[in-house]
Amino acid sequence: MKKLAQRFPHTCRLLGDEHLAMLTCNTDQESGPWPEPRLFGVASSDAYPEPFFGDLSAVESAYDAVRQRTHDLRPPEHGAVINPLLDLVAVRYDVTPFFIEEPHDEITDIPVIEQEGWIVVWKGPVSGRIYVEYADQQMLLVLKLLADGEDALALKGKELLTYLDALDHAARKGIILKAHSLIARDVERSSDDKALSGRFLKASVFTLQWHLTNRCDLHCRHCYDRDQLSPLRLDHARAVLDDFASFCHEKNVRGHICFSGGNPFLYPHFFALYAEAVDRGFATSVLGNVVSGAELERLTALIKPDFYQVSLEGLEPHNDFMRGEGYYRRVLAFLDLLREHGIYSVVMLTLTGSNIDQVIPLAREVSGRADYFTFNRLAQVGEGSDLSLPDKDRYREFLATYLDLADSTPGIGIKDNLFNILRKERDEPYNGGCTGFGCGAAFNFFALLPDGSVHACRKFPSPVGVVPQSRLSELYDSMAAKRYRRGPESCQDCSLAPVCKGCMAVVHGMGLDVFHDRDPFCFFRSEGRGTT
Repeated sequence: MKKLAQRFPHTCRLLGDEHLAMLTCNTDQESGPWPEPRLFGVASSDAYPEPFFGDLSAVESAYDAVRQRTHDLRPPEHGAVINPLLDLVAVRYDVTPFFIEEPHDEITDIPVIEQEGWIVVWKGPVSGRIYVEYADQQMLLVLKLLADGEDALALKGKELLTYLDALDHAARKGIILKAHSLIARDVERSSDDKALSGRFLKASVFTLQWHLTNRCDLHCRHCYDRDQLSPLRLDHARAVLDDFASFCHEKNVRGHICFSGGNPFLYPHFFALYAEAVDRGFATSVLGNVVSGAELERLTALIKPDFYQVSLEGLEPHNDFMRGEGYYRRVLAFLDLLREHGIYSVVMLTLTGSNIDQVIPLAREVSGRADYFTFNRLAQVGEGSDLSLPDKDRYREFLATYLDLADSTPGIGIKDNLFNILRKERDEPYNGGCTGFGCGAAFNFFALLPDGSVHACRKFPSPVGVVPQSRLSELYDSMAAKRYRRGPESCQDCSLAPVCKGCMAVVHGMGLDVFHDRDPFCFFRSEGRGTT
């Protein structure tokens, strides 16, 4: 019985010595399922005192089989495959508590509920641990499609988004092996800072911030581009969607389209293009102005965006001076409308020397009304060139105060890459910064302007090419994109580069060279460099 107890520890403990004694004949097996009592002339009802006994022993058998199995767990070059070290067990009872609870003195105290379904047993491709979970609908969807060899690209809209979300969910768990993202930092300098490894070097999502039109119902005093660019025709816009889908497939990433403008709702084919983006499985968001309830309902009827971002520039008097009379109250009412529709809301502020003292009061004002609040610094381009930024010392002092608020207040976000200098000084975990990977210009982000021109960042002129004349994959691999991706030469030897590199838009707006000069607001005392 020793080997049996090693392979079926929970089952043997549950049965106890009295019932185990019924199965003493030829049961010291090294493999296979739990022995059937009828083989030894014992009635199942006598040998199996609990109704879930069969499910428990079947899951333990799968656990033992997975434990002993070996296989190459390298992911495919593209797409996804089921983890070969995985078993799926049909059950009538959820017996997973036996595998996730701490050992009990009384094994009969472990809660088991009758629940017909499937239990997944698999070995983690990274950890090497064996996991046992009751399969949720996301797991089953992915396993069915992959096992049947069905083409997920035949799915559309919400069904495709559901599948892609399920695929990511299963990949994070190790249930499936998904191709590695090819959107990865080309790290030339190894850092001894272990906190910078892994998550900040490889992106699983690529964002296309699509400025559909420069037409706008506002005239903000810091607008960085009011050029009247001819927008893409709908057939050309569809071609961009197809190209973006191909790009994401080639790079093994999910695609996210952030629709913006001007006001994206003023693009004549906005809803048609939004629907086609959803059909192709892209995540969506909106960076725009206040719109009517009818327009919002039409949007959510297609699919709710991941978030809807609106802007405020300070408390009511200053905001309305910058964006137009009455706009502050319109935004507050719109935030309530977004909440009614269940849409995650973001408020963004552009920080200048004139509103720096209003940022924290505004953050507190919208807390609880908006789901997320953050800011970025003014890029002194376009009409924003007439405005000023605070001085460096004042800004550093502000960052410290704001970080204290963000650390203690849910929904107060940090976006500026320079926050990571303070994080390092405080020995706190780093933040992803501007795009989740420090400066994401031409890394996990492209800005697409109304006329098809592609830029590394929307906040300053940073052209890398034009679509649909050129493919996005060609533009991504171009020398122009690589230069923006590399960032300022003066940041290359900095240990914080993977989560920082400052803000090239600020560098440009202050008349400096984005490929050489570091952010003038940087206060990091790096090795041998000091501060300026």
